[in-house]
Amino acid sequence: MNRKQFLKTCGFGCLSGVLGVSLLQSCSTSQVTTKPIKGSDLIVPISDFEIKNNDKTEYKKYIIVQNETLTHPICIYRFSATEYSALFMACTHQRAELQVFGDKLQCSAHGSEFSNRGVVENGPASMDLRKFPVVIENTILKISLK
Repeated sequence: MNRKQFLKTCGFGCLSGVLGVSLLQSCSTSQVTTKPIKGSDLIVPISDFEIKNNDKTEYKKYIIVQNETLTHPICIYRFSATEYSALFMACTHQRAELQVFGDKLQCSAHGSEFSNRGVVENGPASMDLRKFPVVIENTILKISLK
C-alpha cells in the first residue's frame, strides 16, 4: 500500500469512528438541560434524573444544567435520593469549560481532572471546583448560586 492509499484508508477509518460515536450519543438520554434561576437559586426538578423503563425507574448519575446568565454550566451529580453535588464546570487553572466523563470532570485545555465531588485529582489545577449548596424542597433541587 502506498502512502496516499494509507492516508485515505486512515482518514475514512477515523471519520467512520467519529460518526459512529456521534450516532450512539444521539440515541442516549440527554444529560444537558436548561433551567430557570429564581432569585439566587437554580431550579431543577428531581425528575430530570429519572429514566423510566416500563414500570421501573432508574436514575442518571449526573445532569448538566445551563442558563444564559451563567458563564459555565453546572454539573449536578446524584449520589442518592437525598445527596447531590453541584459543581461549576470551570477549571480552576485557567477557567476552561470542563467535560464530564462518568465520575470525572476533565479539562481538555491542560488535562486537569476533578472528582464528582469537585476535588482536584490531577493538575495543573491546584484548587477544587466551586461547589454550590443543594437544598431539596419536595421534588425540586434548589442550587444556591450565592
